[in-house]
Amino acid sequence: MTLHQTLPSDLQKSVAAAVDAGFDAQIALTQELVRQPSQRGSEHAMQELVFAELERRGLAMERFAMDRAALEAHPGAGKWSEQHSDAPVVTGIHRPRAETGRSLILQGHVDVVPAGPEALWTSPPYEADIRGGRMYGRGAGDMKSGLACAIFALDALRACGWQPAATLYLESVIEEESTGNGALMTHLHGYRAEAALIPEPTGESLVRANTGVIWFRIEFSGIPCHVSQMGEGQNAIDAAIRIIGEMREMERIWNARRGENPLFAGLAKPINLNVGKIEGGEWASSVPAAAAVDFRISLLPGWKADECAAEIERHLREIASEDPYLSENPPKLIWNGFMAEGYELAPGSEAEAVLGRAHEAAAGRPMGSHVMPAYLDARVHALYEGIPALNYGPVAGVLHGIDEWVEIESLRRVTLAIALFIAEWCGLEPV
Repeated sequence: MTLHQTLPSDLQKSVAAAVDAGFDAQIALTQELVRQPSQRGSEHAMQELVFAELERRGLAMERFAMDRAALEAHPGAGKWSEQHSDAPVVTGIHRPRAETGRSLILQGHVDVVPAGPEALWTSPPYEADIRGGRMYGRGAGDMKSGLACAIFALDALRACGWQPAATLYLESVIEEESTGNGALMTHLHGYRAEAALIPEPTGESLVRANTGVIWFRIEFSGIPCHVSQMGEGQNAIDAAIRIIGEMREMERIWNARRGENPLFAGLAKPINLNVGKIEGGEWASSVPAAAAVDFRISLLPGWKADECAAEIERHLREIASEDPYLSENPPKLIWNGFMAEGYELAPGSEAEAVLGRAHEAAAGRPMGSHVMPAYLDARVHALYEGIPALNYGPVAGVLHGIDEWVEIESLRRVTLAIALFIAEWCGLEPV
């Protein structure tokens, strides 16, 4: 460990020792979190587990539901659909005896994406198997291990006889993988702080900027008939395939504009259109009457989500108008998830400097930074609260894929870095 430039060396050493002493328990809790499946709509038991863990640590607890009306009134909310989770947001609140430091939000999400075919996994996706210095499992990297890092960072300080000298919110949210509404709900609930730290799996590097995301669904109607007379019908799946190809033109146009943001100009393809789900058809020998395609596309920081949505709608209308069948039977466009704008973290903030010192003390090297062409909940705090929103977390890999993993020793370093960040940013008072 490289000694922190500001914190006393004896404090740094005692915190590092406390992280080490609690590390077996941290890994055990991380495994327990990963072993609890928590896909969208099924996060209730997960949030009960987090609530119990925070409550027994003496934090003041709050649990509240997603307020649909409040979310729909906010321009940054993802679109509500019948798939929207009704699991609560859980927050543990620490309030000091004397508010002498700077307040902080620590935030993690517990929702995970589907595991995919279990047969492709080396070990079952919810087993939290540890091998070769890594923990494997859906959510191990993204991002249950990061949430555990935040919890045990506070534990390490407390084990040394210290607690933050400022208000700290430890927030466990949902809907990060689909709408971003969980983090936005904490904002609408009124939580405010002078900085936010989200331990997403960033490879022990600070995220300088991330893209926004829009989800949409296109539904197609056909004219069903027997396949022997298919010339008398219209195939909804064929129509969907034609539109998928034409929607790639939108992706090409937007990537050609990547120079509008210098942080993403050097990336070959920062804008990705994903065909994430296809439905359609009733019978192999029947011309299908219906089909639907779920899409996800990213947008550069600074682009307005409503303007991008209008461009998507216009593009679809134009390509459908040139199709002999779809011009008379236009497809239906549905916004069914993210409608989120990207953000940039301006360099030079005191929060970034404090995190840089904490990282260097924990990892023994300067903290790097990078951009991510993906959605991150930090956008809520950056765009709507105007505070430094720091995405910094462990080394992990194959996120959303088969055999997702997180590096065990990275969790130790990140936990120490978060603890040292809290110590300097919030200040400390005796427990």
